[in-house]
Amino acid sequence: MSAEVKSYAAVDLGASSGRVMVGRVSPDSVELSEAHRFPNRPVRLPEGLRWDILALYGGVLDGLRAAGQVDSVGVDSWAVDYGLLDADGALLGNPVHYRDGRTEGVAEKVWSTVPADRLYAATGLQYAPFNTLYQLTAARSTTQLTLAKRLLLIPDLLTYWLTGEQGTELTNASTTQLIDPRTRDWSYETADRLGIDLGLFAPLRQPGDPAGTLRPQVLAETGLTGPVPVTTVGSHDTASAVAAVPAAAGERFAYICTGTWSLAGLELRAPVLTEKSRAANFTNELGLDGTVRYLRNIMGLWLLQECVRAWGEPDLGVLLREAATVPTLRSVVDAGDEAFLAPGRMPERIAEACRASGQPVPESRAEITRCILDSLALAHRRAVVDAQRLADHPVDVVYLVGGGTRNALLCQLTADACGLPVVAGATEAAALGNVLVQARAQGLVGDLADLRRLLTRTQPLTRYTPCGDTGRWRSAEARLATR
Repeated sequence: MSAEVKSYAAVDLGASSGRVMVGRVSPDSVELSEAHRFPNRPVRLPEGLRWDILALYGGVLDGLRAAGQVDSVGVDSWAVDYGLLDADGALLGNPVHYRDGRTEGVAEKVWSTVPADRLYAATGLQYAPFNTLYQLTAARSTTQLTLAKRLLLIPDLLTYWLTGEQGTELTNASTTQLIDPRTRDWSYETADRLGIDLGLFAPLRQPGDPAGTLRPQVLAETGLTGPVPVTTVGSHDTASAVAAVPAAAGERFAYICTGTWSLAGLELRAPVLTEKSRAANFTNELGLDGTVRYLRNIMGLWLLQECVRAWGEPDLGVLLREAATVPTLRSVVDAGDEAFLAPGRMPERIAEACRASGQPVPESRAEITRCILDSLALAHRRAVVDAQRLADHPVDVVYLVGGGTRNALLCQLTADACGLPVVAGATEAAALGNVLVQARAQGLVGDLADLRRLLTRTQPLTRYTPCGDTGRWRSAEARLATR
């Protein structure tokens, strides 16, 4: 008799596109296919930059219709942003985009009440100007927040529309800067001191918890036959992606989840809350099975995406081949610099940063692309090296998953910069992690180690061996630090 095979729909929303993927899973196999992909285009309104959440929900429904009958649905997305609901459960306006400028200068106001070092000791979260904590502080006097009776993070909002049930998934909640990573519960003292009403949040859920079933209206619109359960997954897409890192049990590894952002760090059993960790801007976000995602956020392929958009969408393969002929480390920028956070004029801004630091100014598209990829590889190196030192946790290999796995030049440069082998895993890692948590909830897969064994057996892996002397990268790192 053949092994039982079930189908799972992973709703996976990134900052630039969304997709509904279908995973067919048995105890011995996992196959992933794309049912539907749709753009995620923010809209700039008179009041600021907003997510087009209704278009995203429409894309989800279209994707579920294309997916066909499934045994469960799970939703993951980017972090920190949220929707506000009124007393009737209706949405109070489009969610604010994390790249909106409303949080400028807000962190300093928060720190005047809870100093930055105490805030880090309580929540373990890195400083980023768009953390949910700062967004809520910026929104304090707004009509929407005054009227709000419920706050749902983006994947929880979509899950609510699919099921009619409300919850707050833990891995995503850990990015709000309102969770204590030691207790894996709300940091009540932090919220109280800053006047944030935790009653706005729905009860916490864990990955694998049931999240309801598709509403009759959703079944009618998608053509699915009910009941179709919705399962809570690691709803922060990075949590799902890290779950899909194909590391062996006991292996000493670092990971880099690549896409619009690069998230580079370690999987730990306890948070690192030292002052040195805060100064290095590392974050302690929560993962599956009691793990901590100890990582640094890096601007990621956003830099290249914005350049490609400004250039009128040229052929990326040709661009990367041309970039490979440009000398290594000719010019680099700080890929974590907030100066690159906002959209627009990215090629000019990169050139301006190189000019201001006295480096050769990249002029051609190939030179700018190579500057970006060298800068990302250098940022990956800094994060991996710093994480090992701060956590006293040496590693032997770096696993790279996500959209960057398609970019062989970036993978090789990362291996060269880190001086460690880089193993490129699944491009759709977040969707794979999403699917496998659903399968685990239904008993097809065991613990996290078992989940990763299944990935190692079934997913293609590409290994990149470091070439050359890492001394060049150390010198570039030192040069960048002095600017």
